[in-house]
Amino acid sequence: MNKTLLAEFTAREGAEDEVAHLIVEYAKKVRVEEGNLAFDVYTRSANPRAYRILEVYRDEDAFQAHLKAPYGGPFNAALVPLIEEDGSVLTFLDPVT
Repeated sequence: MNKTLLAEFTAREGAEDEVAHLIVEYAKKVRVEEGNLAFDVYTRSANPRAYRILEVYRDEDAFQAHLKAPYGGPFNAALVPLIEEDGSVLTFLDPVT
């Protein structure tokens, strides 16, 4: 079964460009992971500082491999001081059948 989640965070005022650059570069790396099926980055129309990222991985093993990728830690360390939250807020999703 696919592992699907929504990651949410809000860029601090004045950090918008840096956050955009970080997430675009990170997305390029995640999208080529063997088990990644989607890594779609959005901002809210009403608040372009508010990011929503829909992530889909082939299965739990692919998600765990993503968590262990060597670029994840540096990305999060760079992102945290630039966002309003303490880190990305993750919501795991299940399909409705």
